[in-house]
Amino acid sequence: MELPDFHIPHAEKIEWMIETHGWALEAVVPDPTTDPPTPASAYSIGMREAVDFPDVAVFGLAPAASNGLITLVADACRGGTQIPLGAELVGLLDNELRCVFAPIDPTTAADLFDTAVSWFRGEPLDMVQLIYPDRNGFLPYEVGFDQRMRLAQPIVGQMGS
Repeated sequence: MELPDFHIPHAEKIEWMIETHGWALEAVVPDPTTDPPTPASAYSIGMREAVDFPDVAVFGLAPAASNGLITLVADACRGGTQIPLGAELVGLLDNELRCVFAPIDPTTAADLFDTAVSWFRGEPLDMVQLIYPDRNGFLPYEVGFDQRMRLAQPIVGQMGS
């Protein structure tokens, strides 16, 4: 028995996700050949239209974990939560862990988000990086942060708004 070909053009997958969920998730595979190595990442496309919040990028997590965090952000915004940009936030993540939504300069980071650039037809990206703590609760820019995680979660967003 031959299985049908379920190959769908990428743009149609993005469009389907946006129609179905209000926003799409784009997973990016790690690339160990770059210098420094490019970590796995995932980012949303269409959050501004869906929940009036910038698209969210997460580095160093599996796509399912990134999807869970970005869905948490979307649900919070839909519920009326105002999420500050560039400042530490407590209460969104479990166990009162801190996180930061750091605005990403659209001119310097567009190469990290090819699908979003294509989807928005070259318009400047409206994106933030969700910076999350290590297992001990330290954020990447703090002294106690687990240095083994440094390459997995590079800081591409800007701190302080």
